[in-house]
Amino acid sequence: MSMTPPAGWYPDPSTPGTERWWDGAAWTDHRRTSAAATAAYQPPYQQPGFGTTVIQQPGPVPAAAGGGGRAKIVAISVAGAVLVASIVTGVVVLQGDDGDDPQGGPAPTASTVDEPSPTPTTSAPGTATPDEDPDTLVDQLNGITLPVPDGWEKADNTVGNELALQTPDTYDCPGDPGLCRQGKITSSTATGTDERSPKKLAEADIKDAADAAYDEDSINRKPFGGMTRHERVKSGTVAVGGRSGYFVRWRVHTNKGSGGYVQSLAFPSSTGSEAMVIVRFTVDAGKGAPPLSDIDEVIEGIRPVGDSQTGGGVGSSVGPS
Repeated sequence: MSMTPPAGWYPDPSTPGTERWWDGAAWTDHRRTSAAATAAYQPPYQQPGFGTTVIQQPGPVPAAAGGGGRAKIVAISVAGAVLVASIVTGVVVLQGDDGDDPQGGPAPTASTVDEPSPTPTTSAPGTATPDEDPDTLVDQLNGITLPVPDGWEKADNTVGNELALQTPDTYDCPGDPGLCRQGKITSSTATGTDERSPKKLAEADIKDAADAAYDEDSINRKPFGGMTRHERVKSGTVAVGGRSGYFVRWRVHTNKGSGGYVQSLAFPSSTGSEAMVIVRFTVDAGKGAPPLSDIDEVIEGIRPVGDSQTGGGVGSSVGPS
């Protein structure tokens, strides 16, 4: 049966003893130490999507009547030849694919196998998944959880690795036809840059966040008729799950409608390769929109996966600048 493995942590094909994040289509740069790295025996890596190549061990070959020792020698020779051929065939099946992933690991390919694909390793025991806890959004890739404020919900559909919270009700956009929401929060990995400064990342991301929310969407519509101007209303260092982060908040004005507030928050993940994480907040300024205090509630409630006690820390007492 041919299938593509779901996103999750799998044994890293290029670095024994570590696990690597598979996003459902390709390997990412996220790595973490395998929980089984200290085990006395490590089974050979089975690549996601390939399944297990089964090598049939030949059974005993009965000796021909009256053959004696010579018959046994012939039987053993035949069995050895079959075993060697099976091993060679397995190696060719597993290694003969030329479609290597550019990030260092062989890319899964469709393969007919009789066994199911391997199941990705799970988070720490007791860690809730997104479906188990409606009050928590779990970002396994970046190793964080986000609280779901009152009046918000977890989005059913996500784009790529971007996880989202949203207000449940929609309204007709005042600009181009379509449906808008009064609030949205997304969590994703900072890509396309090697920048490690939370301040520089937040400063660079805020314009893109404002454009995506209030200027032009992904299909070239202008739900609010485009932006007219913006002003910075708040920025500064803040603690995020015990790590030092930085945020920038804009008040955005639009041609149609009341506009709203956009905030970009950047901080390092506490897991794996500690990639930089970007959390974006969008809250309308119109009647009935969520309070801006929801933004602060989410930031204060971000925790490392499996660690509900971590909070505050570096930057917790630093005010806006």
